[in-house]
Amino acid sequence: MKLRRSMLFMPGNNPGMLQNAGILGADSVILDLEDAVALTEKDSARILVRNAIKTLRFYNSEIVVRVNPLSTEFGYEDVKEIAQVKPDAIMVPKATEEDIEGVDKILCEIEEKMGFEKGSIKLFPLIETAYGLENVYTIIEASKRVTGVLLGAEDLTNDLGIKRTKKGKEIFYARSKVATSCRALGVDAIDTPFTDLDDREAFIKDIKKAKSIGMTGKAAINPRQIDTIHDVFAPSEEEIEYAQRVLEKMEEAKRDGLGVFSLDGKMVDAPIINRAKTTIEKAKLAGLI
Repeated sequence: MKLRRSMLFMPGNNPGMLQNAGILGADSVILDLEDAVALTEKDSARILVRNAIKTLRFYNSEIVVRVNPLSTEFGYEDVKEIAQVKPDAIMVPKATEEDIEGVDKILCEIEEKMGFEKGSIKLFPLIETAYGLENVYTIIEASKRVTGVLLGAEDLTNDLGIKRTKKGKEIFYARSKVATSCRALGVDAIDTPFTDLDDREAFIKDIKKAKSIGMTGKAAINPRQIDTIHDVFAPSEEEIEYAQRVLEKMEEAKRDGLGVFSLDGKMVDAPIINRAKTTIEKAKLAGLI
């Protein structure tokens, strides 16, 4: 299991921020070549990010690079250049099935050329259009490299012609669609960033809402958001304690030759046992036990 509770966006054209990316505590850092970079700086940002991956330490943070849309003159050049320094993953904005297949093909060629392990560079589709949302399942299926999906609500609501709000009612369907498709195919579902850095109460509510419908992590636009995201997505003490009791009781039931058993007056079967195992594994990865 890869712990991917937080994914922190970092502008690809800011040397100082890139230098500090690995010490901020995010599970993943997204080195951004798209929205954070002006058109006149695209080529220099690509070189800067390439060199940063080659020379800087990112410690335990996963390295993801968001390239420019493949429909632009920069997209495929980003992929070809960045893949040669082997980031953990490439994030593809406004992803379609054709985009994912095209990047997969390039990555296969580069991995063979550079002697990298086949399939070692993963893919992260960014779902931020109506088309992408309605086809998220087939977009994930377009490559075995896909390890997760990020929902981009700002661009999605713009594409839909609707207003983005703090309460997020307008993206309930999108969140549910992405979370369900990701769960069905066994990849992570990362929720859209929350952009109001001063409204902590609304931020916490937003994370809890995303978690409650199956999102496994959340994107961040500021390092100040990381600890809060981790706190909400971490198993609670109550959840850990219950999971431990389930697994202890499971071992007793095995010794007695039982397939199902009762705990606190309720029947416990395979789905509850699997949830308990996942809870304990996440707790261990988060250093909670």
